[in-house]
Amino acid sequence: ELAVIVPSPEAVLDDADYDIWGEVRPRLVEAFGKKIDAAILFGTDKPSTWRAGIVPSATTAGATVTKTADVYTDIMGENGLIAKVENSGFLPTGIMSAVSMRATLRGLRDTTQNPIFKSDMQGSTQYALDGIPMDFPMNGAFDPTAALMIAGDFSQLTYSIRQDVTYKLLDQATIVDPTDNTILYNLAQQDMVALRAVMRLGWEIPNPINAFNASNANRFPFAVYVPAAG
Repeated sequence: ELAVIVPSPEAVLDDADYDIWGEVRPRLVEAFGKKIDAAILFGTDKPSTWRAGIVPSATTAGATVTKTADVYTDIMGENGLIAKVENSGFLPTGIMSAVSMRATLRGLRDTTQNPIFKSDMQGSTQYALDGIPMDFPMNGAFDPTAALMIAGDFSQLTYSIRQDVTYKLLDQATIVDPTDNTILYNLAQQDMVALRAVMRLGWEIPNPINAFNASNANRFPFAVYVPAAG
């Protein structure tokens, strides 16, 4: 469960010439998305009942490739990022990547100094690797110090939304700091209201045995391209 309370003085809401809650709600959804993505991808602040994140799980399975000077081979080679997923018996359907990798891919050149992934300088760059579409999360959840790319069969990542984002307007609550129970706001006493948003969901990677790889130790439908140490 994710929940947040956003308090505001009633006077501020009354005096505003625009819908303040209408501006707040999209930011709450964005914050929820960032928290969920970070927990699923990296295990950041995840509930204890959740499995390890994709990056830690791929690391445990040995499905990582460390960045070298030869980025093309790192990704496309026989022992590269894409091959790591294939060797587990899965075909990659997508690649999530740090925004910084856009410039890295644009700058890759062959021995004649022609761009590898860009055919001309006028058209927009279509970011895909071996026909696999790429996505560059912009909500701040993707940690480039832990992973540069995550390739995998995203059909293996299952999730269930038990309760979509719901809102409730509070006007009688007392809001306390959860760390020390210090009272932060008494809404009725301070002529305030607060918007409470709640969402509940869970996720899992079944990682089923397949005909290509029956080993539980190194079979995982995702692989990670990690930055070089130091």
